[in-house]
Amino acid sequence: MIKDLTQGSPSKILIQFSIPMFISVIFQQMYSLSDSVIAGKFAGENALAAVGASYPITMIFMAIAFGSNIGCSVIISQLFGRKEYGKCKTAISTTLIATLVLSLILTVVGLLVADPMMRLIQTPADIFRESSLFFKIYIGGFAFLFLYNVATGIFTSLGDSNTPLYFLIGSSVGNILLCLLFVGRLHLGVAGVAWATFIAQGIACILSLVTLVARLKQLKAEAFSYFSFSVLWQIARVAIPSILQQSFVSVGNIFVQNLINGYGTPVIAGFSAAIKLNTFAITSLSTLANGMSSFTAQNVGARNYDRIKKGFHSGIAMVLVICLPFVLSYTFLGSQLISFFKVDSSLGLATGIHFLQIASPFYFVISVKLLADGVLRGAGSMGQFMAATLTDLFLRVALSYILAPIFGTNGIWASWPIGWIAATILSMYFYFSGKWKETDVLRE
Repeated sequence: MIKDLTQGSPSKILIQFSIPMFISVIFQQMYSLSDSVIAGKFAGENALAAVGASYPITMIFMAIAFGSNIGCSVIISQLFGRKEYGKCKTAISTTLIATLVLSLILTVVGLLVADPMMRLIQTPADIFRESSLFFKIYIGGFAFLFLYNVATGIFTSLGDSNTPLYFLIGSSVGNILLCLLFVGRLHLGVAGVAWATFIAQGIACILSLVTLVARLKQLKAEAFSYFSFSVLWQIARVAIPSILQQSFVSVGNIFVQNLINGYGTPVIAGFSAAIKLNTFAITSLSTLANGMSSFTAQNVGARNYDRIKKGFHSGIAMVLVICLPFVLSYTFLGSQLISFFKVDSSLGLATGIHFLQIASPFYFVISVKLLADGVLRGAGSMGQFMAATLTDLFLRVALSYILAPIFGTNGIWASWPIGWIAATILSMYFYFSGKWKETDVLRE
């Protein structure tokens, strides 16, 4: 249901809006974790490593999807907050058309660069073929993934966080069942994992687009255009910096993965399991930040800045509470969690445990950064948003290469919290400076 986030108690609205998004993340991560768990259980440690090895490359393509999502979400939310429903519908239609074209182009590019990219990150020979196959099937369904993520962003921009949850539950359950069928029963290995994702994501994409078209009829507008270059430019002004920021992060992850690949398959497998768990935690924390972004964007459109401040204070308390179970479980139950992925070697198990024990206590720090970033992103202050995120990235990549020769893999893992601390300080400075209030992303 479409909902106005500029009315009602900020804390109550933020909680009600974010809870479905948080549940969505749980199912989304079940979706992602099941790939690795099933691959490790039914196809072995090499299959787990093969799925994990291509992860940084897939994230480059996802970066474009996420960046486009942010660009359209900010513009659509602010137009909705201003009650300019005709322009809002124009922005939605323009976004969907541009997304379809861009996703098809990226699919072709991805298929062409698959093997060279796998070689670039020094994927070990014993998992190269399966890693490449996984990536090619994944990228073949990229249009579905791209459109689905953008549709989800549009729903949340309109204050509807429930509808994406329903689709994600269906998609996650479908992916797990298909993965069990293809890998556990039909023994398709890594290819089965990829095809399960392809099919589940495709169905979710089609259903979400059909629902979105029907839902837009609730927005009463006398006239709107199906495509507008001026609106596309407004979206691009937010989306392009965000795509660059996300892409830089993904490229940085490739450099880190390249470093990790040099330690061999057991370490890759242990890291693959740990980074999945880390992503689960960070994505969960990002949920409230995404809710804060939509909340901020609608209220920036309504010029209600005091309401944003109240929402931010409520969000800080909520996000710190969300951190606690992740920190406790990852610190004290790391062995059991990594073992769940069927990481058999002692080296792989130790790798995953050490990563979680080093990184997880600092979730309390990164959660604050993510929430402040939600305000900056929702206001369209992309320069500040990029600066804080790229500070984290630069430190993480640089320190990984500096510390690895001295402390081994533990030196790589230590770069995560150092980058988080520096970036959090910067994000909070930008938030308290208040310059994000001066951003006008809707100017022609």
